[in-house]
Amino acid sequence: MMNELTLLQAMRDKTPVATDAAVEDGRRKLLHHIDPSVPIARPAHRSRTARRVGIISLATAALVATLVAGDVLGPTGWRGAATAQAAQVLNEAAQTTIKTADPVVNPGQYLKIQSSNLWGTFSTDEDGKQYQWLDTENMTMYIPANRSDEWVWERSGRIPTVFFDEASREHEQTLQYDGPKEHVLRGPNGAFYGSAPDQSGFPSPEYLASFPRDPYLLLNNIFKKTIGHGQSIDGEALVFIADLLRAGVVPADLRAALYKAAALIPGVTVTDEQATLNGRKGIAIGRVEEVSHTRQDIIIDPQTGLLIGERQVLTQAQGIMPAGTAITLTTIETSVSDTAP
Repeated sequence: MMNELTLLQAMRDKTPVATDAAVEDGRRKLLHHIDPSVPIARPAHRSRTARRVGIISLATAALVATLVAGDVLGPTGWRGAATAQAAQVLNEAAQTTIKTADPVVNPGQYLKIQSSNLWGTFSTDEDGKQYQWLDTENMTMYIPANRSDEWVWERSGRIPTVFFDEASREHEQTLQYDGPKEHVLRGPNGAFYGSAPDQSGFPSPEYLASFPRDPYLLLNNIFKKTIGHGQSIDGEALVFIADLLRAGVVPADLRAALYKAAALIPGVTVTDEQATLNGRKGIAIGRVEEVSHTRQDIIIDPQTGLLIGERQVLTQAQGIMPAGTAITLTTIETSVSDTAP
């Protein structure tokens, strides 16, 4: 079955000179292939609905038009890839992680996922003055061998931890929080907040099995899932990979494929050869978003190929938060437990 990258190749071969009309026609053909609800023919007039669709698809249209007009192709070799150093780290991690056994959860046991999290927090008082600080929260998720059984989620609650000025510290102390700071949630199939199944945000085995294991097809799949979201298609692809990995339930073969897919993303570099998260050391691989002046990192243990964690780091000061501040951070550690709280 022809994918959109093959379609781009075909359009390129048939259109040596990318005129404005050719770019528009090529864009519509590609969008139709991705989403059949998008008509191939250009409409004679733009209705109110058509304008709304056009606004929603603006990022997608701009991307596709650029690809067609720029005579570029999908992975690999189209707009570059990760640096040689980053690609080496990622590909070596892919080979290593395959050899690292995934936890085996037998009936009656739980997959125990411990995470330490950090978030940038922003608040505004009644006079419009803004305050910033960092919260931390420790969590432990217990996923039973039979996912339809009761899950248990221990949460410490968000704890204000890092302040950059005294005004923010004093403002935080005036805030009133709803609900307990420390709590334990329970729910069958991860339905912690209602009756719908698996609302935990942890991907299901069926969802994980749906991803291709070929890194080129996998990255193509991720591009289709994330196109039109985030600040850039490449940056959003790396964020998607980081979000999936940090769940702590990705099997070894998919972890390896995700690492190899990350090695195909332009702009990905080694950002820290001695990154330390909660006392654990690894190599940070990341990519900078120039618009928001942030960098998305994934930190990998080179000895095991396992993800230590992920973070988003400021590359320029924002408000009172200095450059180099991690405004989101998650560390992950998985094991098997015979019991849950």
